[in-house]
Amino acid sequence: LTIMSVTLHTTAGDIKIELFCELTPKAARNFLGLAASGYYKGTSFHRLVRDFIVQGGANKAKSDNKKAKDENIYGGAYFEDEIVDSLKFNARGVVAMANKGPNTNCSQFFITLKAQPQLNNTCTIFGRVIHGWNTLDAMEQLEVDHKNRPLEAIKIVSLTIHANPIADKEHNDQ
Repeated sequence: LTIMSVTLHTTAGDIKIELFCELTPKAARNFLGLAASGYYKGTSFHRLVRDFIVQGGANKAKSDNKKAKDENIYGGAYFEDEIVDSLKFNARGVVAMANKGPNTNCSQFFITLKAQPQLNNTCTIFGRVIHGWNTLDAMEQLEVDHKNRPLEAIKIVSLTIHANPIADKEHNDQ
């Protein structure tokens, strides 16, 4: 089993995420594809609800044009959920696809700030934080406006992909 991880280098510090490539291959592939293409570079964590979640991954153009659409690597507006019984919102640091209801995954994702059992079976969990707890702590302490938007922007400056077993497998299969 290859451990796949990605580090988000943010203005608040680094967060290293282990991805569940075997359990949720579509969501992991989408996240990796967008990360590798530079899509997430310069995006913000635009939603922060203390004791709940921090959310990011929206199209950068949305800050200028509210009609800008989020993107995914599959070409359609959305891709389907991958709900896995063994993956639960049982801790701080669970990483999942943000959605507008069933089968509406795109580019946005969130990280739990504590266990959120009410979210079980509603969102695709595709990873977990394995390093950068101090960064999550710092993010959670930021002030927000009445719409839960951080008053101080938290941006993804860059990402480091530490291993990409999906790309390695596709390359080796050719």
